[in-house]
Order: sequence, then C-alpha cells, then structure tokens
Amino acid sequence: MTQFFDVHPKTPQTRLIQKAAEFFRKGVVVYPTDSYYALGCLQGNVDAIARLRQLRGVGEEHLMTLACTDLGQIGDYGVMDTAAFRVMKKHVPGAYTFVLAATKKVSRRLHHPRRKTVAFRVPSHPVAQALLAEVGEPIISTTLRLVGDEAPLDVADFRERLRGQVDAVIDSGSCVMVPTTVINFSENPPQLLREGGGEVDAAEEEQGVA
Repeated sequence: MTQFFDVHPKTPQTRLIQKAAEFFRKGVVVYPTDSYYALGCLQGNVDAIARLRQLRGVGEEHLMTLACTDLGQIGDYGVMDTAAFRVMKKHVPGAYTFVLAATKKVSRRLHHPRRKTVAFRVPSHPVAQALLAEVGEPIISTTLRLVGDEAPLDVADFRERLRGQVDAVIDSGSCVMVPTTVINFSENPPQLLREGGGEVDAAEEEQGVA
C-alpha cells in the first residue's frame, strides 16, 4: 500500500513532514527536489536500496546520489579539496550534483564499484530541505524515471503509476523538470559532466571546471 501526502511546496506542514519522514525509515519514498521528483531511501535499508535500483532499472555501476542538508554533511561522506569546497559553497543549496571520492562512512552498496565515487547534492526545494532535516541523515536519491520510461515522472502520472510500487509519495505539485548541473571533482582537473539548471560561471571555468 502506498501512502500519499499532499504537502505545500513553499511552506511544508510540519505534521506531514514528520509523518512522511517515517516512511524513509521503512522503504522507498518519492519526494520533490529543485529538478525532478526523486526516488529516495536510507543507507541502512538494504531491501529498499535493492527496490530503488529495480524501480529505476539500474545496476551497481549506476552512480548513486546522496541528498544532504548542507555542505558540512557532504564533507562527512565525500572527499573535497579546497578548490572543490569553494565552488560547492557558492552553489548549495541549488540544482547541482557533485561527484566526489567516497569516505568510509558511505556504504559500499552506494559508491561506484571501481571508482569509489558518490554523487552529492543539497536540493533547494523547501520540502526536500524539511525532509532532510527531519530524517537527520542523507537520503539516497535517484531521478523518478521508471523502467522503460524515456522521461521522469511528474505529478500527473503519480496516482496511476506509483500506487503499490513505493511506500510513500510526497506530492507538492510539479517540479521544474530540468536536470541538475553535474560537476565531477573526483578527477583533476574537475569535469563538467552535464549542464543543467545550475550555472557555471567564467571564474569557475578558470579554476578548471570545464
């Protein structure tokens, strides 16, 4: 059975956020971000991670993302040098994803099996921020695109497609439906892997983000 929550996109109701956060401790939850809706679960739930990969249709080599509350929490799970820190500090929270080498706090089930890297982001969506604060740890996240779909799902398809597939859905209306900008800081020089909703300015390009 899937539990649906209708949460205000700008002023999320505390009572609903508290209830919704409990479902992250049980299984797989759909929640809004500042790009697309995402499938999310927690590191310690092995079954939920397996279900998330199955719903998404990806294997162990798919780079997983940890959604974090802030840059300090990212620093607990990812290795960043001074240059990476300066760039990331300018852009969190926001529509950016940063690839970093994983620390020992990251479960081996999450990082790339050969490169030992993990993607990180701090979403600016008020509901995502409220959920992360309530859950109290990073949320494993991946774009809500089900097996066989060419595009991510938005709210119009939720009730029909997700009922019985996930443990909870947090509906906060349509997301912007633009991907994040992805920067890989695990290599030297850093690599801009994808241009999306977050801008990379000329100063950052001079620092090697290109």
